[in-house]
Amino acid sequence: MESRVHPNRLGIWGWIGGGRWGFERYLYALHRVTGLGLLLYFVLHIFVTSARILGPDAWAQSMARVSGPFFRVGEYLVFAAFAFHAVNGIRLGLIELGFAVGRPIEPVYPYATSVGRQRPLALVMLVLAGALAVWGGYNFFFMD
Repeated sequence: MESRVHPNRLGIWGWIGGGRWGFERYLYALHRVTGLGLLLYFVLHIFVTSARILGPDAWAQSMARVSGPFFRVGEYLVFAAFAFHAVNGIRLGLIELGFAVGRPIEPVYPYATSVGRQRPLALVMLVLAGALAVWGGYNFFFMD
């Protein structure tokens, strides 16, 4: 029996550059990138904090390696990625549950899309994530 599954012949480029690039596609790609970045941070965080079991001196050395202005900016970028990823995840959950899609209509020409209903939610999400990132940046850099 022949399989009807189409292989991904484009590889990574199919993930990054395939299809039409509308506003929602950029949000989709950014959601994936921030998710992978947060996963990488989580793994690095586990390695750094695991030095705690080696004693106070190893802990102090580990914390000394990850301090400084470069890491401070990196921690802020992790916070900004978290703010975007969390708020966009709530938006995606609302869409998947059907709250942001609207009532189903009969598919007759000219076809109506739900983009008009989803785009305002995406813009509200971006404003909220941006406000969280600005608030977090203020607290992160100026409230020490």
